[in-house]
Amino acid sequence: MTDDLDRLRTELDKATPRPDATRRAANLALARKNFEATQGNAQPTRPKTTQPQKARGFLKGVFDMFANPGLRPKLLASSGLVAAGLALFVVLPLDDFAPKRLETGEVAENMRLEADVSEPVMEPMVMEEYAGADTAVAAPAPLVKVERKVLGGLVYDDAQVMPTPDREQFANADDNPLQVVLENPVSTFSIDVDTASYAYLRTTLEGGALPQKDAVRIEEMINYFPYDYAPPEGAHPFSTNVSVVPTPWNTGTKLMHIAIQGEKVDAAERPPLDLVFLIDTSGSMNNPNKLPLLKKSFNLLLSALAPTDKIAIVTYAGSSGLALEPTIASDRKSILAAFDRLQAGGSTAGQAGLQQAYQTAENMADDGRLQRVILATDGDFNVGISDPEALKDYIAGKRDSGTYLSVLGFGRGNYNDALMQALAQNGNGTAAYIDTLSEAQKVLVDQVSGALFPIADDVKIQVEFNPAQIAEYRLIGYETRALNREDFNNDKVDAGDIGAGTSVTAIYEITPVGSDAVLSDPLRYQSDEVPTASDELAFVKLRYKAPGSSESVLIETPVSGETTAGTEAGFAIAVAGFGHLLRGSDMIGNWSYDEAIALANANRGADEFGYRTEAVRLMRLAKSLSQ
Repeated sequence: MTDDLDRLRTELDKATPRPDATRRAANLALARKNFEATQGNAQPTRPKTTQPQKARGFLKGVFDMFANPGLRPKLLASSGLVAAGLALFVVLPLDDFAPKRLETGEVAENMRLEADVSEPVMEPMVMEEYAGADTAVAAPAPLVKVERKVLGGLVYDDAQVMPTPDREQFANADDNPLQVVLENPVSTFSIDVDTASYAYLRTTLEGGALPQKDAVRIEEMINYFPYDYAPPEGAHPFSTNVSVVPTPWNTGTKLMHIAIQGEKVDAAERPPLDLVFLIDTSGSMNNPNKLPLLKKSFNLLLSALAPTDKIAIVTYAGSSGLALEPTIASDRKSILAAFDRLQAGGSTAGQAGLQQAYQTAENMADDGRLQRVILATDGDFNVGISDPEALKDYIAGKRDSGTYLSVLGFGRGNYNDALMQALAQNGNGTAAYIDTLSEAQKVLVDQVSGALFPIADDVKIQVEFNPAQIAEYRLIGYETRALNREDFNNDKVDAGDIGAGTSVTAIYEITPVGSDAVLSDPLRYQSDEVPTASDELAFVKLRYKAPGSSESVLIETPVSGETTAGTEAGFAIAVAGFGHLLRGSDMIGNWSYDEAIALANANRGADEFGYRTEAVRLMRLAKSLSQ
C-alpha cells in the first residue's frame, strides 16, 4: 500500500498547484463529500472495518476515478482538494474522517445532522451518554444550522454551530454613586455573606469569556474568601475591626476597611439539624453540571453531618413530592438510595415544592433543633409563583417560623440569579453557586458551619462620616443591599445573617477634606460649615439579633487615623479592584489587571486551600480575555 501512496503523491504533485490556506479549508469539506460518493458509503451507520481495509478501499476509489476518462479532467482541475484530503487521510486516523451520515436522532460530535438536507434547518438539543452520570442526560448541544452549498461544481452540506440562547438573569445595579458628606453623611446597608457571584464569574472566565457586568457583585467576590480577622472577645458573637489604608488606584483617597469575624461553634456543642433538601428535578436540570453534580455535592454534605441530624428530600417538577421521609443522617444507605433515584423531567412547580418543603420542616421541628431548607436549582421556576417579588413575599412570610432557607445554584443557560437572590435574601439564608465538586467541598464541607449554623440575624451596618475630616465617600459593592437610614433602628426590617466562623468585609473609599481628589464643588446657597471639628473620621454602628430574638443589639466603633494595611485587608482590596475591572468601572482610573495581580500576590498569606492563588490565576485569565 505504501508504493501505491507514493505513486499517487507523485502523480498529484505533477498535475496540481499548491492550494492556498483559504482554499484548503474548503477543499477538506469537499474531500469528505467526494470520499463518500466514490466509496458508495452514504449509509445510515459507520462501516465496521479496520483501518487498513478502509485505506485500501479509499485508494482503490481514487485510482478508479483517475482511470475514468470522463472524470479525469474534473479531477485534475480540482486535484488540489484531493491532495489536501489525501494528506489528512494519511496523517490522521481514518476514523476521524469516516462517513458522518447518521440515522435521525443519532449523535455525531455533539451535533445532529439529517441524512438529506435541501433547506437550512435548526436542530435542537439531543441526548447523549455522559461519562460518570448514572443515566443518559441531555447534553448541552448547540443548535446547528445545516445548509446545502455548491462549490466548484460539487454539492456539499455546510454545518454552522449557532450560539446557545442566553436566558440568564442577574440581580444587580449600577455602582454606588459618590456621596458628598455635607449633603448625605450617613450610609446604611445590610451585610451579605453570599458567594454565588464569584463562583459564577470563575466558571465564565474558565469558559473563555468575560462575565457580563450585572453578574459581578463585588461584595460577594470579597466575601468568597476566608480571612484571618481577630476573633470576638466579650459578649458579642462577632468582632468588629476598622482600619484606614491608602487607596492603591487613587493617591488622593483612602479606603476604610470594615472587618467582621463570627465566633466559631464547637461541633460537639452545635444544635442538631433538620435539613429539607428541596431539589429541582425539572427538565432544565437534565444536564451533567446540574442534577448529576447536585447529587454528588449532597453526598459530600452527608460526611459533614452528625449522626443525630435528620434529612428529608422534597422534589419538584411537573408536581412536587416527598422523595425521602425524615431520616437520621446515620442511615446513609437510605439517603444515598433516595438521591440515586432522582431523575429530571417535567416543568418546574417551584411554588408547590417550596410549600411542601416548608411544611416538611415544620413537621420535623422539635425543641433545641435547627430547621433549614436547602433549595438546589438552576433558578428556573415556570409553574406556580414565577415572579421574584411574589416569591419574595411568600418567603418573607415564612421566615418568622424560624426555618432558614439556603439556595444553591447549578448550571448555565437559564441560570436565574435574580430569583435566587430574592429567595436567599428574604429567607434568612445564603446563596452559593456550585460549578464544580471542589466548590461543593468548600461550601458544604469546609465551611458547613457558616452555611448552616447562624450566630446573628438581621445584621445591619450604618456609618456616619465626619464632614470636618471627610469630604466624599462611596461604598464599594452592596448595591442590592442598601437600606434607608431609618431602617437601621427598625427591628422589623430584614437584613443579612452571619453564620458560625464566617468573616464579612465591607470597604468604603473616602476622600479627606482638602484632598486634590475631591470631585464635588461646594453649593452656592448652602453653608459648608461643619457641625463638629472632631478628629474622628467616621462612626460605625452595627445592629444584630440573636437567633430567635425579636430585639436587636447595638455595637458602636469610632474610627480615627490611618493604619497599616495588613495582609488580609490588602488581599480584600485587590479583589475589590478586580471586581471594578470586570464591571468596567470608571472609579479606579487607569488601575490595571497587572496592578491587581501584583497586590493580590503580595497578600496571599498562608492560603491553605489555594483560594487566593486561584484568584490570581483568574485575574491573569481576565487580563488576557480583555485584550
